[in-house]
Amino acid sequence: MSKNPEKLQPKLARLNEALESGALEPARRMLNRGLAPVDVAHLLESSPPKERNVLWELIDPELQGDVLQYLGEDVQTEFLYRMDAQQVVSATEGLDVDDLADLLQRLPNTVIQEVLASMEAQERQRLETVLSYPEDTAGGLMNTDALTIRPDITLDVVLRYLRRHERLPEATDTLLVVTRSDKLIGGLPINRLLVSDPSMLVREVMDTDMVTITAMLHETDVASLFEKFDLISAPVVGTDGHLLGRITIDDVVDVIREGAEHRMMSLAGLDEEEDTFAPAWRTSRRRAVWLGINLITAFMAAAVIGMFEGTIQQVTALAVLMPIVASMGGIAGSQALTVLIRGIALGHVSGSNLRWLLNRELIVGALNGVLWAAVVAGIAVLWFKDIALGGIIAAAIVINLLIASLCGTLLPVALKKLKIDPALSGSVILTTVTDVIGFMAFLGLATLLYL
Repeated sequence: MSKNPEKLQPKLARLNEALESGALEPARRMLNRGLAPVDVAHLLESSPPKERNVLWELIDPELQGDVLQYLGEDVQTEFLYRMDAQQVVSATEGLDVDDLADLLQRLPNTVIQEVLASMEAQERQRLETVLSYPEDTAGGLMNTDALTIRPDITLDVVLRYLRRHERLPEATDTLLVVTRSDKLIGGLPINRLLVSDPSMLVREVMDTDMVTITAMLHETDVASLFEKFDLISAPVVGTDGHLLGRITIDDVVDVIREGAEHRMMSLAGLDEEEDTFAPAWRTSRRRAVWLGINLITAFMAAAVIGMFEGTIQQVTALAVLMPIVASMGGIAGSQALTVLIRGIALGHVSGSNLRWLLNRELIVGALNGVLWAAVVAGIAVLWFKDIALGGIIAAAIVINLLIASLCGTLLPVALKKLKIDPALSGSVILTTVTDVIGFMAFLGLATLLYL
């Protein structure tokens, strides 16, 4: 984010005016010297394709890497694919290893190998370490720039060691204490270092119970640890306890933000990284998949209605009231589904408490079912002057809300076990179930009573 959003808006306005008037040189100066890279990235993402291409060409090559790291995946990939290996190396020079790894993972393997081959041996080894882990794990998030010290030196030596650096790595709140074989044994908080007697040994003041993260831990679990323990940084270790790198709070904030975007966009079956200004053909292709899936589910509900065509012809009021039953079930199921997905994301849901959650949701479904069944039944009786019809819709609503609560609770757990994202597919399956059950219960009871 911009350090001063209030000052940013006038700059962006002047930049847009310069572009509209064709004054490219002033625009170039503002892009390269007047705006922070994160603000330039925001401007690129906020521009249609034609203007975006003009802006990108105005950015100095040595600044393009700084801008790239703040772009969404779609836009980032678009620009990376236009660059050859040498351009990528030039643009990304000076980036943190974790940021560089994120960028390279968007490229074909042949380009990645060219980029690695052009790097110095030490930098290449550090980058290959990060690239060897999946992007959504602690190993894929980590940076290898951790400052390490030995336990048998004095704090005075540590202070002199720190003064030799021009600057410390970002978000350095703790120095990591390792053995000669790089096995992590503790951490020395910077604030403790500054207030302790310089003649003391590191082992006398270091923490030995600090939070450590294994390299294969999923990024959402990493975010949960940072939230739980209010961490600024945390070391990443291999299975043998050897230090691999560290994760900092800025990377975790990105994980949390992307997770929130993912859940929001998944409700509509969309990709959270989708470019707002993507071409129509690409956008339509992505959306067509979920439109097709929804069409299939709609035909399933229609097929159930078709089974009771004769009943509907006999009692036309059923056609008027059908959507109410399905809608009530869909809303009740979505409420349970949302609560369970959130609980799973926070790590609150497990085999030991799932039964309690299921019982709670069934009780809630029954109570709300009885309450709103009575309301809808009363309205139906007053509207159509048919007491039997009121009883039928009341029973159908209670049945559908109970099934919706059951499905909304168990569905995300089942999908999670099958390694399917419940946020992406849960709502589609749930809507299908509540529509089918709602229509089946309502029209089935009507058929038994009227025919």
